[in-house]
Amino acid sequence: MSQASAQHTPMMSQFLKIKREHPDVLLFYRMGDFYELFFDDAKRAAALLDITLTQRGQSAGKPIPMAGVPYHSAEGYLARLVKAGESVAICEQIGDPALAKGPVERKVVRIVTPGTLYDEALLDARRDNLLVALHAQAAHWGIAWLELSSGRFSVLEVEGEAEMLAEVQRLDPAEVLVADGLDLPPALAGRSGLRRQSDWLFDLEAATRTLCDQFQVQDLRGFGCAHLEGAITAAGILIDYARDTQRSRLPHVTAIGVESRDDAVVIDAASRRNLEIDINLGGGTDNTLASVLDTTATAMGSRLLKRWLNRPLRDHAQVSARQAAVQLLLDDEFFVTLRDNLKHIGDIERILARVALRSARPRDLARLRDALNALPSLQEDLAGLAEGSTLDELRRHIHPYPGLADTLTRGLVDNPPVVIRDGGVIAPGFDAELDEMRGLAEHAGDYLVSLETRERERTGLSGLKVGYNRVHGYYIEIPRAQAREAPSDYIRRQTLKNAERFIIPELKEFEDKALSAKSRALAREKLLYESLLDTLNAELDALQATARSLATLDVLAAFAERAQSLDFVCPRLAETPGLEIRGGRHPVVEQVSEAPFVPNDLVLDDRRRMLVITGPNMGGKSTYMRQAALITLLAHTGCFVPADSAEIGPVDRIFTRIGSSDDLAGGRSTFMVEMTETASILHNATDHSLVLMDEIGRGTSTFDGLSLAWASAEHLTRSRAFTLFATHYFEMTALAEQAEGVANVHLTAAEHKDGIVFMHRVEEGPASQSYGLQVAQLAGVPQAVIARAREKLAVLEQQEVDQSSRWGEPTAVPQQTDLFASAPHPLLDELASLDVDTISPRQALELLYSWREAL
Repeated sequence: MSQASAQHTPMMSQFLKIKREHPDVLLFYRMGDFYELFFDDAKRAAALLDITLTQRGQSAGKPIPMAGVPYHSAEGYLARLVKAGESVAICEQIGDPALAKGPVERKVVRIVTPGTLYDEALLDARRDNLLVALHAQAAHWGIAWLELSSGRFSVLEVEGEAEMLAEVQRLDPAEVLVADGLDLPPALAGRSGLRRQSDWLFDLEAATRTLCDQFQVQDLRGFGCAHLEGAITAAGILIDYARDTQRSRLPHVTAIGVESRDDAVVIDAASRRNLEIDINLGGGTDNTLASVLDTTATAMGSRLLKRWLNRPLRDHAQVSARQAAVQLLLDDEFFVTLRDNLKHIGDIERILARVALRSARPRDLARLRDALNALPSLQEDLAGLAEGSTLDELRRHIHPYPGLADTLTRGLVDNPPVVIRDGGVIAPGFDAELDEMRGLAEHAGDYLVSLETRERERTGLSGLKVGYNRVHGYYIEIPRAQAREAPSDYIRRQTLKNAERFIIPELKEFEDKALSAKSRALAREKLLYESLLDTLNAELDALQATARSLATLDVLAAFAERAQSLDFVCPRLAETPGLEIRGGRHPVVEQVSEAPFVPNDLVLDDRRRMLVITGPNMGGKSTYMRQAALITLLAHTGCFVPADSAEIGPVDRIFTRIGSSDDLAGGRSTFMVEMTETASILHNATDHSLVLMDEIGRGTSTFDGLSLAWASAEHLTRSRAFTLFATHYFEMTALAEQAEGVANVHLTAAEHKDGIVFMHRVEEGPASQSYGLQVAQLAGVPQAVIARAREKLAVLEQQEVDQSSRWGEPTAVPQQTDLFASAPHPLLDELASLDVDTISPRQALELLYSWREAL
């Protein structure tokens, strides 16, 4: 597109000039009722949208590729492009075509990017859509995130790449801004929506100036983030980017929140994935914790619920306040009435963002009107609550706004059109001047009928008609056979095949008034609509506070509804570390399973910090472990839990090493992924952590795997983390006799003929066998293979007996466990000292072989 402008028409020269300013995005160039794309943009859009690729004119002697989408249905096409990871610059006509001597003046009014969406049609109503910026200083990471569709803006600082990746996974951003020269881990480098920004833009002083300008303050001390240099740098680049794409100062972004890792129960990226909090292992949203709990009445409540689940709190005071609110809502089933009223509120959080950005549509204001009219009843419901309670505090932010409600009720028609473009939005009686203009235009029909009757009588021409079209305006039409009898004051306007059309001074004068009234009425209506937006923006801060309170109320009411419907109980938050869960159930499995769920107890305390869990595959080990983690997580969000009773002590982190998967893009095998996750747990677990370890060491040879499983478990006993350690290595059960704080439990099963019946009940002590062949038979493995496996198993068992007898030792397990009891601890220290972010697969393999030889 570097051709000289002289080779192009003025219109195409204008396009090329604007395109040069936005080389990396698709340019939607407004031409009449279409957005047109040219050159490579047209080719790309045609392929992504499956639309026709045509051509318009020539450039350097070659046809110019062109593709277009209708202006009135552009949102659907934008949604598809954004979903494909594209960004689009919207170029509108801003000049008056009637006054333009050349091409109509155009300019880019907004750049639509995946992380800066606020249009209702482009967003998932029940999920956050975040723009994130990252700034690295050595191993220190500053993170900032903005949800443009609500105005939420926050920052956080973390240490190390693993913590940064965990936060990015928690936030699940649609778009991530990073510096050009920043080396990123594979998990982030391949992420959709990654945007590289020039290194020089990541400047602390410039970022501070940007943020102070945004909030209209002298410094950032009032927000509690002045000392967070990395986070401020990220926040500044984020605000600059959002302002540039929106061509706006972002009036609804009025504050910045500061988060701390110490305030929340830390869940790393692997653990978050394994627990399927709001995204399942297949990338969908079915059969997740959020899918079971989300019965919120509003979309903004749904988004807040997912934020709470992804960031459980460590502050028992905050959590207890939420629990008390849920209990108040359960009393006399108060939540039922409350939820009925909340259903009339809608997503006012995102509507207010569109109001601030001046992009709110008439139906947005109609929904806001309905919400404001519902608030008095909602506030009445909340009256009389215990003073000082969480619900009372929320009530004080939920103002009724009678003035705004009255203005919107009087100002808008009951069911306004989608857009203001063609009018019909402002209600009759709201503005006298508008009513007068509309009256003149609306009574045009009566006038024309009257004129037609009078002119027929005056001329005696029975075929005379008065009409109107958009090209020629008003006219008097006479059949050609009678045209010669037209009076002298008739001025010919148009000749048709079978008729002549005329104009008279009276009709011309009416035409000027009528057409002028229509255009003036539309202009007046648009002016009044802008005035409504001004009125709402004057109350924006208070309205946003109301929206936040309503979302919180919605989540608490959903917690109450779930507690009643699913038989959840309020967990006790203890100050002494440990877990005591009686009759615990898995909140998701219980809802999707056709069979009755078997509840189980779990007790972990200072004398019982690790449970070695044995039992058959499909016996319920993973379910038992996950339900412990999910109950702990729910307890720290303020939600009631699926159990007969629960007492949960302080928890700083939840770790899970469950399931198997490889990382092909990162060049890591299944076993390497397992060892990397294990190393992270061993490095970071504390005596306040909950650790779930499932089948460690199964990805390598028996002795290597058993060695690593034993050493890992032994290390966790020394760190005193509360651990559920599921394994098929029966040798691991001997750890209970050799290490303090370890106990054995098992999942029960019973053999029936050649089959197996899973009891799903947890009992004390180790399992007696693994039932592997029975499970294989259930899975449909051919009978011939099962029979051969039984033969081979008998041979192997006999060999083990013979070998033990030859050595003069008992046939039970202890031979190998004695080996582990004397295993040199330097191997364990070597594992714990691994730098999991830099070790290569080859180095890992070499270490495993060296450990095997040493053992």
